[in-house]
Amino acid sequence: VDVKSLFLLFFSPPQVLLLACEEDLECVPGFQQKVFYIEKPFEFTEDQLVLNLKFDDCKGNNKLNFEVSNPDFTVELDGNLVALKNVSEVGRALFVHARSEHAEDMAEIFILEANEKRGALKEILKLEGNLGIPRQKRAILATPILIPENQRPPFPRLVGKVIRSEGTEGVKFRLSGKGVDQDPKGIFRINEMNGDVSVTRTLDREAIANYELEVEVVDMNGKTIDGPVRLDISVIDQNDNRPMFKEGPYVGHVMEGSATGTTVMRMAAFDADDASTDNALLRYNILKQTPTKPSPNMFYIDPEKGDIVTVVSPALLDRETMESPKYELVIEAKDMGGMDVGLTGTATATILIDDKNDHAPEFTKKEFQATVKEGVTGVIVNLTVGDRDDPATGAWRAVYSIINGNPGQSFEIHTNPQTNEGMLSVVKPLDYEISAFHTLLIKVENEDPLIPDIAYGPSSTATVQITVEDVNEGPVFHPNPMTVTKQENIPVGSVVLTVNATDPDTLQHQTIRYSVYKDPAGWLEINPTNGTVGTTAVLDRESPFVQNNVYTALFLAIDSGNPPATGTGTLHITLEDVNDNVPSLYPTLAKVCDDAKDLRVVVLGASDKDLHPNTDPFKFELSKQSGPEKLWRINRLNNTHAQVILLQNLKKANYNIPISVTDSGKPPLTNTTELRLQVCTCKKSKMDCSATDALHISLTLILLSLLSLFCKSFA
Repeated sequence: VDVKSLFLLFFSPPQVLLLACEEDLECVPGFQQKVFYIEKPFEFTEDQLVLNLKFDDCKGNNKLNFEVSNPDFTVELDGNLVALKNVSEVGRALFVHARSEHAEDMAEIFILEANEKRGALKEILKLEGNLGIPRQKRAILATPILIPENQRPPFPRLVGKVIRSEGTEGVKFRLSGKGVDQDPKGIFRINEMNGDVSVTRTLDREAIANYELEVEVVDMNGKTIDGPVRLDISVIDQNDNRPMFKEGPYVGHVMEGSATGTTVMRMAAFDADDASTDNALLRYNILKQTPTKPSPNMFYIDPEKGDIVTVVSPALLDRETMESPKYELVIEAKDMGGMDVGLTGTATATILIDDKNDHAPEFTKKEFQATVKEGVTGVIVNLTVGDRDDPATGAWRAVYSIINGNPGQSFEIHTNPQTNEGMLSVVKPLDYEISAFHTLLIKVENEDPLIPDIAYGPSSTATVQITVEDVNEGPVFHPNPMTVTKQENIPVGSVVLTVNATDPDTLQHQTIRYSVYKDPAGWLEINPTNGTVGTTAVLDRESPFVQNNVYTALFLAIDSGNPPATGTGTLHITLEDVNDNVPSLYPTLAKVCDDAKDLRVVVLGASDKDLHPNTDPFKFELSKQSGPEKLWRINRLNNTHAQVILLQNLKKANYNIPISVTDSGKPPLTNTTELRLQVCTCKKSKMDCSATDALHISLTLILLSLLSLFCKSFA
């Protein structure tokens, strides 16, 4: 082919350029022309002839089949490439794969813009000098190879060929890349001598869809002469994967009474095949509906989107009249666009008909009866209602209210969450003597509001007739508790107070007797007939039975019923203090060294069980000291404390110092206590009090003690 012929081919309609051809010395299986350049039109129109492809397997082209990379184009049996519809965008290239019983090959059609023609020619041809003698720019021609997945043995199988324009004598082909010398290794190999490319095993497009290999020409010593050139191998998808529903369980909800065409849910299946082919083009269908009532076709599924919608009228979508509010649909997804040859996958869609509050609750009867004993609280009757709505929703759950007959708030009503019944309770004890009968008007509603066209009717109210039974009630003390204030130490037999109890059973005319129930100290008695409480012992405010100056006792009032009923009354006696306790002194033992420089021996404190003003300020005094010299003195520090001070160092001995302390009561009480003072030997910070001399000073306090006891008795 000369230069002039190449230019005529390139620029004349259909502007097709033959890039690679071989001398027609022998039949070479495959496309007789493998690479084409065409100028891109404004639009490929439907049934437009693009170009003619010539394929020959050298054995009659039996069972010849063409596949085009763009589904908008097809190749007819005579090799004509035509558009199936009007197409404006097709990309940069088209690939046509041809396969017969004895051969398969691929042709490339590159689509150029108008201004790319000269550049494309220069890419292919190289002009030398002014002669215009063309030659191939690349010595290796490696056209893409298309291989169907899932091919059956035998292997290896010839799938393509690499051509070297300058011949193959003295050289050999070398193939490398993923699938050859990289994992997964050994899938492809090349005939070193003639460039035939073979596949050695079955391919899986879903595992690897494309292989990018490199081919080069080397001399017999392995030195690269031409290349490397990229060789693309694409795995053609086959429909070998069923659609799968991966996101289950599939549960949808639709409100009862919804309009026809309401979308319930969407079903989406996945197909691992090539998404650009019919192998993964899914269509959806409902195979089965359970239950089949009130219509066997309650729902419809969009075959392309998978949206499930209602197709029955709102009246049929009534939850309360359905056999079951749950429908199960068996959904089928089929690839190949739903054709019979497509593979299928199924899943179950569960559709729940949700309830709306279109039924008001109704009492099972208009009037309920209840009987309760007076004085008793708790549930007295359960009110029953019926509601056709879903028990799991607020459209069924009942809310009760008392709308009449409960002015004293003696009754309350609550909902039993398990049964939905109204539990009517007495919360304040009823009194038969006040009212023996009560009539309540009860209303029931739902937690959720009713839909606009439904209202509560007369059946949503009911009457409850309550009869109160008379019982023998225990007497009641007035007041209770009872309080009284008394001085402690009042004479035995003194009257504290007279209690008063009445019988609520005014119609029974019963008598009441009194008795002591609890008297912790045993100080009291009560007249069984008139309820007068008197003392049987001295009331002592300082007793451990008195708490915060209050003594507490309990009394019983017992009526004459059969059996008798009892009431309990509480008496609080507040005891006023009198000065009946002498003060006490602490500590009563002190130690000092015989050579001590600090002669302040001890700080004494005084306490008194009485209350102010019968306690401090206290008066501290030393009793008369024996001997010619005074050995110590006492100094008052404050209202409750004083300090004993030695006037000189004393010999090692035990000394008893009588000290009197007097409170501020009227009359005051005095207590004399002997302070035992030990004078010890002290060496190296150690105090030795073991070998003390005989008692050096001992002052008797018998007379003072007798005087104190006499004063207390007088008080």
